[in-house]
Amino acid sequence: MTTAREIMTPGTECIGAEETVLVAARKMTELGVGALPICGTDNKLKGMLTDRDIVVKFLGAGRDPGTTNAGELAQGEAVTIGADDDAGEILRTMTAHKVRRLPVIDGHDLVGMVAQADVARALADPQVGDLLEALSTD
Repeated sequence: MTTAREIMTPGTECIGAEETVLVAARKMTELGVGALPICGTDNKLKGMLTDRDIVVKFLGAGRDPGTTNAGELAQGEAVTIGADDDAGEILRTMTAHKVRRLPVIDGHDLVGMVAQADVARALADPQVGDLLEALSTD
């Protein structure tokens, strides 16, 4: 079966927990992505920051993304997938946690990102439908 390593986008860049949300937004624009993993100074994954987080939690709430650190959004433990986990495990993890993107780790190292679209290409049509339905409901 297909593994995360085979379908992921490699070379994922982090936003440092101490960097501002504004820097993260600029990095997203530069890279053409809608989410960045938040990494601590110890280079360990602390969470995820999405473009939606920036709009809803900062701009929409009247907060200043230039004075808030990205690490302030790292809540709990980040949901990840192992590089050698199969597409079925990715599907179960995305569905259980209702996430559209999963950082891929090899040991403790961030090695890539698997998005909903990557999984959709790797799975059979009925499973893709189940994933889309699970992620689209509350």
